[in-house]
Amino acid sequence: MPRPRRGGRLLSAALLTGTLLAGPAAQAAGPLRVGGAVLEPVATTSLPGFPGPDPAAALDAFRRVCAAPAPAAPVPPTATGSAPDLAAACALAADAPPERAGAFFAERFDAYRVVRPAEGGEPERRAGFLTGYFEPELAGSLTRAPGYDAPVLARPDDLVSLAPGEVRPGLDPGLRAGRAVGERLEPYPDRAAIEDGALGERARPLLWLRDTVDLLVLQVQGSGRVRLPDGSGVRVLYDGRNGRPYTAVAKLIVQEGHLPLEGLTLARWTAWMRQNPEIARRLIRANASYIFFRLAPVADPALGPQGAAGAPLSPGRSIAVDANLWRYGLPFWLEGRLPGAATSETGRLVVAADTGSAIVGPARGDLYLGTGAEAGIAAGNLRDAVGFVVLLPKAAPPATEPER
Repeated sequence: MPRPRRGGRLLSAALLTGTLLAGPAAQAAGPLRVGGAVLEPVATTSLPGFPGPDPAAALDAFRRVCAAPAPAAPVPPTATGSAPDLAAACALAADAPPERAGAFFAERFDAYRVVRPAEGGEPERRAGFLTGYFEPELAGSLTRAPGYDAPVLARPDDLVSLAPGEVRPGLDPGLRAGRAVGERLEPYPDRAAIEDGALGERARPLLWLRDTVDLLVLQVQGSGRVRLPDGSGVRVLYDGRNGRPYTAVAKLIVQEGHLPLEGLTLARWTAWMRQNPEIARRLIRANASYIFFRLAPVADPALGPQGAAGAPLSPGRSIAVDANLWRYGLPFWLEGRLPGAATSETGRLVVAADTGSAIVGPARGDLYLGTGAEAGIAAGNLRDAVGFVVLLPKAAPPATEPER
């Protein structure tokens, strides 16, 4: 099916679906609010360092989301951002030269600082919380072999995923997926049950990793690259989850006193788990959430996996946001110095391209930092308070009637 066109250019169906907030102009009765936060208008000229040293990289990330097909999950009606206005910005981005990238964002968008107002004795908050994530690079095999014992499972055909806010009769509202049994849904088996064989013939391994620790890392990050014994590589992409609540295994390790929180890194806690396999197995099984995957080729090694917006993730420029509050494709200016940034960098332009179950709230983000061990270290170290400034597209000019 061809994508909708505007101005003779193909535009993403993802940006043209859904009934969404019309933007600040529709909020004349009061300030624009998103998820309990107030959006305060701010001039981009007053943002220190805007648009950053390489706005062309943000423009490339924006174009990728513009060109992406519509995501499988419907856009929640609570998501902020006008679809027609964002589509109009996409059309103009196609012709924006790299040297005009900063001007494009300044001219085509209005900036709003995300602020939690003082309420109930809590002070006003102008900083949000930013973490990082990455694409792990793991060793694996397409067949089970000595040294490769942990199966990466394909999505079972009886798994039914629920859209944000969707509730099914008889299913606990806290569960985000169910098992189709005739005309009804039942809770999907948890991790321990799946490991014990609850899926039966529906457990279809796509490939095998070294151990359950590598599998856990893959599932926590949601995707990864796997190096096969012949030297080739394949990308493993998220394809659904059992809908059970997620429990952070690293948090359990700290709570039980096995490792201190101070200095806890991915490398440290995964190494500890391999040294203590019995305790590790118990803690991993305490995380009821289970992720299923699909395979895809590595089309461009410089880019990351496909995010929830349907576009490849751009290292350092793609951010996961609360998809119940923000529309994919919205640019954000992050106020603060980020990993790998020059000392002179006081902020960075990023683009909403992904989401995650732990990313909740209007000023909460997860920055994609790339592939491999170095990116993993940077992601593990990123847990910082930063300011969030959302860029909402300006109203699209009204369509003109063609001359007759």
